[in-house]
Amino acid sequence: MQASTFTVKGNTAFGLQNRRILQGVSDLRSRTLAGKSLRMTGSCFGVSMDSASMGIELGRARRTVQSVFGSSAKARSHRVRAAGEDIEDAAPLKVQGQSSGSVLPYVGVACLAAILFGYHLGVVNGALEYLAKDLGIAENTVIQGKFYWMGQLFMKPLLCHRVDVLAMLGWIVSTVLAGAFVGSFTGGALADKFGRTKTFILDAIPLSVGAFLCTTAQSVQAMIIGRLLTGIGIGISSAIVPLYISEISPTEIRGTLGTVNQLFICIGILVALVAGLPLSGNPSWWRTMFGLALIPSVLLAIGMVFSPESPRWLYQQGRISEAETSIKRLYGKEKVAEVMGDLEASAQGSSEPDAGWLDLFSSRYRKVVSIGAAMFFLQQLAGINAVVYYSTAVFRSAGITSDVAASALVGAANVFGTTVASSLMDKQGRKSLLLISYTGMAASMMLLSLSFTWKVLTPYSGTLAVLGTVLYVLSFSLGAGPVPALLLPEIFASRIRAKAVALSLGVHWIMNFFIGLYFLSIVTKFGISTVYMGFALSCLVAVVYITGNVVETKGRSLEEIERELSPAI
Repeated sequence: MQASTFTVKGNTAFGLQNRRILQGVSDLRSRTLAGKSLRMTGSCFGVSMDSASMGIELGRARRTVQSVFGSSAKARSHRVRAAGEDIEDAAPLKVQGQSSGSVLPYVGVACLAAILFGYHLGVVNGALEYLAKDLGIAENTVIQGKFYWMGQLFMKPLLCHRVDVLAMLGWIVSTVLAGAFVGSFTGGALADKFGRTKTFILDAIPLSVGAFLCTTAQSVQAMIIGRLLTGIGIGISSAIVPLYISEISPTEIRGTLGTVNQLFICIGILVALVAGLPLSGNPSWWRTMFGLALIPSVLLAIGMVFSPESPRWLYQQGRISEAETSIKRLYGKEKVAEVMGDLEASAQGSSEPDAGWLDLFSSRYRKVVSIGAAMFFLQQLAGINAVVYYSTAVFRSAGITSDVAASALVGAANVFGTTVASSLMDKQGRKSLLLISYTGMAASMMLLSLSFTWKVLTPYSGTLAVLGTVLYVLSFSLGAGPVPALLLPEIFASRIRAKAVALSLGVHWIMNFFIGLYFLSIVTKFGISTVYMGFALSCLVAVVYITGNVVETKGRSLEEIERELSPAI
């Protein structure tokens, strides 16, 4: 890439500015030699102190030029000639200091979408029996006939050529997954075209309309359309919530804030469970349960109207002044130069447009995109959704009959583990938490498998089933659950970030759908013990893969990670 050139000479009209530059460089070099530590990003690690000083000179020269010509000029890398030497594409320094801005309110607004994600996944579980009676599914054989072709196409392995009440209820449950698959890809394209905040506002439309249709449904068709729309909404949310949070979060707390997404998904599921408590005394309460989702949907749209756009997206679009304004709102005006310097270093003078879908498979991005897809593929292959979906059945087979106790234990373990992971993410690191998580999941699955196989453990099978399931969910929530959604936006380059996250989440929803669809038939054929042992082996495969392919991103800026994993060609 050809960098634009700015030459600093002593005999120019800008002599006064030059003297200020050289004096500033001299002062900074003196402080550096005196022992002051300067933290550098990207390719500047391990560079000699003279190079570090020249990097400082470049930054000082850039700020002087901006003060003369105006800060609204398009940011780009500069070549500065001073003392007879050329410096090209020097990476900016990371300046640590207090910020007068705050990202927390805007992270909170984005997490309304995460709450809806969990709520819509969990709300149907308690309401399903009551809405089936209310909509007359059990008696309506005509409607069952209309759905016969769906059963033939998608559910033939389980239903043996007939569509019954359970099949129709299955469609009400699983249609949201099909919608989420579509929404995850749509979210990436919308986020690239319209920006992150506008995509959130657009996302509120299917979330609100879908919730309204479910609330007022008088037929199975209306309920399924409503579930499809909410599925599209949560699919879009699954793509843009981690994307937006990672792009607006300061490097030093990005891991903690990134896990908030997973935490609020868990909270949304728990809220859905609690919302179902009045059902036993009021069978029509299921409509209110779906209607409650309208509140956070509307609040999400209103909140995003007043939330700042991602500075990285604005910079990529060439909207430099707007990016600076966004940075001021998020971090304070004293951080503008630092963050803009990071964005400049990442751009490296390049004006590359947003990537197309085919670019994801180019030699430049192929490896990092495959890592992103593998993270969600391994997450689902490890059996988390099979465990969550069918934990009650497993508990019952082990002699535990309380559905409430099973749901409470699994939900509490998930929330507790995610909370612990939030506190460790920026201390322990992403990769190490992934390794700990999958190792714990493998051990838990082996315990579950043995509890159903070894006769000597038969008297304790119920206790071991509960213990193994809770330990599995706890291990999952420490790393395999929250880390992929956090890690993906970190490892993807800015020009492919939205589409690459969408592609990875598409893998998630496909695996989710098929595991949910075929789990029971596989268990029937091979036995629960064998299936759980297969999940354990998948967890061990994940440990090997992560060890050899996943990089640690703790404490590193998005631009620094991009320069390492996806350098400009």
